Amino acid sequence: MGVFGYIGKSNAVPVLVGGLRKLGFQGYDSTGVAVLEEGRILVAKSAGKLAELEEKLNGRIFASTIGIGHTRWATHGKPSESNAHPHLDCHGDFAVVHNGIIENYFELKEWLIKEGHLFRSETDTEVLPHLIEHFYEGKLETAVRKILTKIEGSYSLIVLSRQDPGTLVAARKNNSLVVGLGEDGYYLASNFSPILQHTKNTYIMEDEEIAVLTREGAHFTDFQGKAKEKILYEISWDPSAAEKDGYDHFMLKEIFEQPKALRDTLAGRLTDEKVVLKEMDLTPEQIAGFNKVAIVGCGTAYHAGLIGRTLIERWAKLPVEVDIASEFRYRTPLIDERTLVVVLSQSGETADTLAGLREAKRLGARIVAITNVVGSSVSREAHDVIYTWAGPEIAIASTKAYTTQIEAMILLALYLTQAKGTMSKEWIREIIAELKKIPDKAGEIFTQVAKVEQLAPLIKEASSAFFIGRGLDWSVALEGSLKLKETSYIHAEAYAAGELKHGTIALVTEETPIIALATQRDLYDKTLSSVNELKAREAKVIGFTFEGNDSFGQSVDEVFYLPETINELAPILTVIPLQLLAYYVSLARGNDVDRPRNLVKSVTVE
Repeated sequence: MGVFGYIGKSNAVPVLVGGLRKLGFQGYDSTGVAVLEEGRILVAKSAGKLAELEEKLNGRIFASTIGIGHTRWATHGKPSESNAHPHLDCHGDFAVVHNGIIENYFELKEWLIKEGHLFRSETDTEVLPHLIEHFYEGKLETAVRKILTKIEGSYSLIVLSRQDPGTLVAARKNNSLVVGLGEDGYYLASNFSPILQHTKNTYIMEDEEIAVLTREGAHFTDFQGKAKEKILYEISWDPSAAEKDGYDHFMLKEIFEQPKALRDTLAGRLTDEKVVLKEMDLTPEQIAGFNKVAIVGCGTAYHAGLIGRTLIERWAKLPVEVDIASEFRYRTPLIDERTLVVVLSQSGETADTLAGLREAKRLGARIVAITNVVGSSVSREAHDVIYTWAGPEIAIASTKAYTTQIEAMILLALYLTQAKGTMSKEWIREIIAELKKIPDKAGEIFTQVAKVEQLAPLIKEASSAFFIGRGLDWSVALEGSLKLKETSYIHAEAYAAGELKHGTIALVTEETPIIALATQRDLYDKTLSSVNELKAREAKVIGFTFEGNDSFGQSVDEVFYLPETINELAPILTVIPLQLLAYYVSLARGNDVDRPRNLVKSVTVE
């Protein structure tokens, strides 16, 4: 989850350990360092906390002034010492630390094994040092540039070599990487937090850029080798702000991380023609044998499951039940070997979800887990796992975990659909083409952050707020209301818009803010009818809809326009401004945004 490198005058080991300690706030499951000493690369790694790595290093005397380190959040391969970074090539000539995902690692690994390379881990990262070993012809920078033409995915990586003992080479693509210029040397890190204890003078690496660091200085090129002129920035943040990459709160940082998390979750799972889920071990015959799907989750994960229900029923033509995990076991669910059960849990340790998984497994069901944590209990006990590559969430209120869970549900729904042949290949191609655009469209939303911030004063004094929508918009409304209530402590509820007249509308006054969602084109008119009823009772309505839906925008008091996409993918985009709205209302009310009262990140007891 964090990379760090140092070259300079000081003993590298304490510098690296101090840097990893600063990176550790993000969450990690293993750590490691590599230093160059007496012509050899020495590596120390540990599964678990940094203290365990420090224990391994304790008492050992190092004189090295160059090294790299890593805090890992497992993506490929369980948390273990062998899977921890840094990774070496066959002969110990090259060490690599890496953030991100190498999408085509499987094909590269197969090719490298045929070429005689020996692998020691389950990770995607290990292909990198072996590729460098394969292409090295006397200059580290040239070998790194060569392998970048072979790999696909996102990465920030740093390479240490005993063949080029006075050099660190780093590269970035769709992952952050910064360089610090200090009195005692140069520093490389995935964010500013481990650098600011040494220097405030930094270079910010751009996408598809290479940095070569020696004790004499740093030079930068693009991937083709063209030199890049860099501006030296003086960072004025305090250390706590650096941990948040300059954002005021972890929640805001994680909201802004969603385009990357969405991109990572799709990585390697889509061709132009189909969904590829290598982690799934289901044959078309097994899929044809399922007569229903059951989805189980708690809170935010339950809301993602509601979206999954609509997509699986609409596309794969399978009946779907969705249960709150804490209630699932107690209604005597009709589950058997012909049922596909999908359990969703960000942590993979949610007690009620884990209990539901075990009950469904006892009844003979096939279990698919959607989780963010490799090696978690849910991932170990399920038959198949779809990991969401969201990275750790520090804030209590879930944001990027939710949107990546929706994305995973979309992938699963498409996977079942193509296996069953319930939709045409042309239709699947069109959905995939639009799905690939979603991360960039999510990024477009952040150009309108000021608009959301301006909406917060309309809500901050309310005692109650209602969210309404129809179809998939209602599922998103449930998540929007949960975000508002858990961060701002305002009573908030979500209703299917057509249910307002069945009692709830009696609670509406001119002091009641209404958040109305309208992204389902076939339901625009019906949602607009509900909005008009609310306006007739002097309610203040804030609308969220697609660009071009002017009739809806003109009927509400305030409107936020979303980038256009197809109906089924809209929930990923719609929820982002709702997360921002909850954040700014909470801030306006003076609350602890990252740590709402009475809440914990993962509920591991029933």
